[in-house]
Amino acid sequence: MTDKPSLQDRLVAAGFGAGWAIVPRLPERLTAWAFRAVADRLWKRRGGSVLRLEANLARVKGASPDDPVIRELSREGMRSYFRYFHEVFRLPSMSAEQLLSRTNAIGDAQVYDNLARGRGVVLALPHMGNWDQAGAWFVAKGHPFTTVAERLRPESLFHRYTAFREGLGMEVLPLTGGESHTFGTLAQRLRAGRPVALPAERDLTAKGVEVQFFGSATRMPAGPGLLAVHTGAALIPAILSFKGDDWVVHFHDEIVVPAEGTRKEKVAAVMQSLATVFEKGISEHPQDWHMLQRLWLEDLEPRD
Repeated sequence: MTDKPSLQDRLVAAGFGAGWAIVPRLPERLTAWAFRAVADRLWKRRGGSVLRLEANLARVKGASPDDPVIRELSREGMRSYFRYFHEVFRLPSMSAEQLLSRTNAIGDAQVYDNLARGRGVVLALPHMGNWDQAGAWFVAKGHPFTTVAERLRPESLFHRYTAFREGLGMEVLPLTGGESHTFGTLAQRLRAGRPVALPAERDLTAKGVEVQFFGSATRMPAGPGLLAVHTGAALIPAILSFKGDDWVVHFHDEIVVPAEGTRKEKVAAVMQSLATVFEKGISEHPQDWHMLQRLWLEDLEPRD
């Protein structure tokens, strides 16, 4: 039995439904202005999510959360975050031509080369830019892929978001509560020479791999490293950012699995290398890193 959704959960689900129904019907300049205005209003209120974003950005910049530079950066971050949601509501109505012409891809040849040779590819991404747009672009390039989605509350929102992503051409597996073993399905896709894309800098299970990230310890989900070690797939980090009205997808060099060591040691080494690449990408585009949650171990609330 699932918990009955709260009023807030139901309002959020209704809001998303209204967004997909209404936003594409209105002038884009008007809706973009409205989402930016909401972002600015929330930024000025300095609620818990904004304060957490500022604390996270302070770690990235090696500064105090009270630094005026961090305060200004958090405003850019909130605008970037709400741009993501604005674009999510418009994505189903965007043409493949729009996605292809407005996306600037860097280092993508290695991805296509691996897939052409029948080798699976694990694309590991931090929560940056617009990952749904990047997925739709990748599908438009002729590469449908499999991904994993966190279960959202209420359940109706999770199903609506899943349907949205499936409508863009993705295969979406639930992180928990699915009909099959998610890791096994991902491994099957990779062995068949297909791509898999996974968000990879925030562990949602408390069973992740501990890494050093901007000078402090955090946990990253083990999935990308385990899949690369287990299947021999290429593990390629991807950094997403905004550039004016367009998007940038930067594929970094493949992270090579060490030849020596136990499986646990190999996964740990791979995930630390992935964290290092993420540090570089986030440092270059901190305003597009949408991390409004606790991330570092010393910031997490104690668990039983």
